[in-house]
Amino acid sequence: MSAEENNFKKVVSHAKEYGFVFQSSEIYDGLQAVYDYGQNGVELKNNIKKYWWMAMVQMHENIVGVDSAIFMHPTTWKASGHVDAFNDPLIDNKDSKKRYRADHLIENLVAKYEAKIEKDINKAKKKFADDFDEAQFRETNPNVKRNQSKIDEINAAFKTCLDNDDLEAMKQLILDLKIVCPISGTSNWTDVKQFNLMFSTEMGSVASDANTIYLRPETAQGIFVNYLNVQKTGRMKLPFGIAQIGKAFRNEIVARQFIFRMREFEQMEMQFFVKPGTQKEWYEYWKTLRMKWHKALGMGDNNYQYHDHLKPAHYADAAADIEFRFPFGFKELEGIHSRTNFDLSKHEEFSNKKLRYHDSETNENYVPYVVETSVGLDRMFLSVLSNAYTEEKLEDGSERVVLRIPPALAPIKLAVFPLTKKDGLPEVAKEIMAELKFDYNCLYEEKDAIGRRYRRMDAIGTPFCITVDHQSLEDKTVTIRYRDSMKQERIAIEELSSKLDQETNMKNLLKQLNA
Repeated sequence: MSAEENNFKKVVSHAKEYGFVFQSSEIYDGLQAVYDYGQNGVELKNNIKKYWWMAMVQMHENIVGVDSAIFMHPTTWKASGHVDAFNDPLIDNKDSKKRYRADHLIENLVAKYEAKIEKDINKAKKKFADDFDEAQFRETNPNVKRNQSKIDEINAAFKTCLDNDDLEAMKQLILDLKIVCPISGTSNWTDVKQFNLMFSTEMGSVASDANTIYLRPETAQGIFVNYLNVQKTGRMKLPFGIAQIGKAFRNEIVARQFIFRMREFEQMEMQFFVKPGTQKEWYEYWKTLRMKWHKALGMGDNNYQYHDHLKPAHYADAAADIEFRFPFGFKELEGIHSRTNFDLSKHEEFSNKKLRYHDSETNENYVPYVVETSVGLDRMFLSVLSNAYTEEKLEDGSERVVLRIPPALAPIKLAVFPLTKKDGLPEVAKEIMAELKFDYNCLYEEKDAIGRRYRRMDAIGTPFCITVDHQSLEDKTVTIRYRDSMKQERIAIEELSSKLDQETNMKNLLKQLNA
């Protein structure tokens, strides 16, 4: 097992042990690829939602939010193309009996070559320091050139398969590349087949009256079918956006890597409606701004990269992913797509309702184009959790596990500890709690030695702990302890609120987006 795989196992174990993520229906042996968020997980998740919503809606005068229903008229999914084309190419290994996404097998091989290039580049950076020229190194280093050539060859062949929807050619490519099953180690593959990912159910009081409907596989269509409602009632002028956070459902046959790929998941999406002909400009704008949003969290700029799609979806004229360096490699975190006017035009066609925008400046009526940004909330959660997990060896030889969660996203902002359970210390501590809990999610604890209490707070990512001691009774100060450095200092009780505001308020992140 690689160090990265071992670290990921520790993250998964930690998530359960400290109340972040539980297996759904665990007492009944669980439900595969379905998870529940625990008491600390739901707080982190809600803080991520808040950061996205504030950045997307509150910070933009021309973006508003909606909350559309999970159930939608079934014709919605016929119009959007999901009924006929929402498929994954699947392939089985006959020896291990395991199923895989055929496209992922090829993409994972490309990722291995990319990792080799990155390893060579990092070695050279250390060797040459400030004199290192990465562009020149990529052009001249034999190993890098060889691996890049392999990547280009694979991508070219893969793109041909995708462009032609050629499943036979995709299987042949897998065989030609000598891709084997990670379990069996063989290339005894079945043919590649398409599998529709939508969950279907029935709506109606009796079976004979029932209509087949679907659990939505994406939240975007709820925005598109409400486009005209929002535009008219909000008197919105192009360009404008509609944002939504909501659940979506996909019958993933190959669902692995913890909460990275689930059957029930949550999306944070914004559809930005623009005048035809301006979509490329807005596409680049949102690519840049969304990357800035991620990097503002301070989780390492080198942990993010763009990945342009070899073949954009049928509705898009440009598409890119923002990828994050998860413990299992760079994977998609957010998608930015220039969706053209495909969705609104299709809904016009299938509903026989005009979804046009009247441009008062040019006196034209037209179907707007759309630029989409779509973040997987659960993947965002995993990126924060996996990046935050740290094992440290301390100066005294002891060890601690700490979650270095960005303070604005931390589930608990402040832990309040009375040093002892007597001498009036708990009363002072509870007074502090009573004052601060209106603005911050705080936790009070008086059990165990103070060192053990610190360790528990480190393990759930609490950025600050304060201890009420006997000196607090004399001068109304407390000891504040910083999670990351473990340093401690005295601070006046009356200064606590301003200190927390300075360190944990989300506005500090949002200001970076306007810089």
